[in-house]
Amino acid sequence: MPLQAGIVGLPNVGKSTLFNALTRAGAAASNFPFCTIEPNVAVVPVPDERLDRLAQLINPKKVTPTTLEVVDIAGLVKGASKGEGLGNKFLANIRDVDAIIHVIRCFDSEQVSHVDGSVDPVRDKEIIEAELELRDLESVQKKMQSVRNAAATGEKEAKLMFSALTKLESHLGSGHPVRSAPLTSAEKEMVDTLHLLTSKPVIYLANVDERSVASGNRYLDSLKASLNGAAQVLTSSAAIEAEIAHLDDPAERQHFLADIGLQQSSTERLIQATYRLLHLITFFTAGPNEVRAWTVEAGTKAPQAAGKIHTDFEKGFIRAEVIGFEDYDRYGSEAKAKEAGNMRLEGKEYVVKDGDVIFFRFNV
Repeated sequence: MPLQAGIVGLPNVGKSTLFNALTRAGAAASNFPFCTIEPNVAVVPVPDERLDRLAQLINPKKVTPTTLEVVDIAGLVKGASKGEGLGNKFLANIRDVDAIIHVIRCFDSEQVSHVDGSVDPVRDKEIIEAELELRDLESVQKKMQSVRNAAATGEKEAKLMFSALTKLESHLGSGHPVRSAPLTSAEKEMVDTLHLLTSKPVIYLANVDERSVASGNRYLDSLKASLNGAAQVLTSSAAIEAEIAHLDDPAERQHFLADIGLQQSSTERLIQATYRLLHLITFFTAGPNEVRAWTVEAGTKAPQAAGKIHTDFEKGFIRAEVIGFEDYDRYGSEAKAKEAGNMRLEGKEYVVKDGDVIFFRFNV
C-alpha cells in the first residue's frame, strides 16, 4: 500500500487550501502529473533535484518521480472522541494514515472566522491532541479488558501486551501521546499492531499571513515555544501557496519565490519533510528509456530494493551495480563513472543508501 500523510486540523485553518496547493504545486514543481484517487486523496510527486539532474544528463524518454499520498481529512472539533461533528469519521480516516500533517492557524483575519472565536495556536494544537489521546485511551482500555485474563494466567504475549497497555493508560491519561511513551522495544512492537492515533509521527504546519511567511509572527513563536523542539514546525502561507500553484512556468515560480524571500515553496518543503519523517530514502534507476526514483525505508537491503521494481528481481537477485549520485553527477555518465572506478558491485547484504543509482543483475 502507498504511504499516506493525512492533513488534519480544526475547521477553517487552511487545510483544504493547502491540500489543493500541494496537489497542484507538487505536479508543477517538475512538470509531473498527479492523479486524484478520490476527491480527498491525491498522489503527489516528491520534489528531488537529483532526479531532475539525472534526467538532464541522460535525456531519457520518460522521467518518473517517487510519490506520496496526501489525504485531506475533514476538520476536527472539540468532542470528536465522543462523536461531535464528524468525529467518528475523522478518527477512522486518520487511523489509516502513516504520518500526520497538523495544520494550525497562525494568522488574524476578519474574513475567516475561527471555530472557537479567537486565534490561539497552542489551544488549537491541544484540542486536537486531546481528542486523539482520548480516543487512544479508549482503545487502550478496551484492549486491556480483552487481554487481562490471558495475562493473569501467565500467557507470554498477553503479559507483554498488558504491561505495555498499562504504561499507555497512565501516559495517555496524563495528556501525553503514545509516541512519547516509555516502552521497551518489545512493548513498542506489540503496541504498533494497534495502530493508535498518537503513535503516528507528526509535523506541525503553521499557516501564517503573507507578511509573516519569511519572518514569522507571535503566533508562530508561541506554537514553537509550546513544542519546545519535540516536533518539527514548518511555516506556510496557504494564500501564497495557492498563488504559486497556478504558476506553471518553473522560472516564473522561482522569481515569485525570490520576491518574497524564499528559495523553495513551503509545499515542496512539506512533502520532503514528510518523506523524511517516515524514514524514507530514494534510490534511482537510470537509462535511456526511463530515469526513475524509488522509495524504500532507510536500512533496506539491495534484494528488497530490487523487489520494489519487480518481485522477480528480488527472487533472482545476483548483485547490484551502484554509483552514488554525487559520482554520477561529477562524471556525467554511467560509463565515465565506471571508468573512474566509482561503480561498486554490491551483494545481498548491501544496505541501499539515499541517492544510489543502481542497476540490478538477476536470474530469470
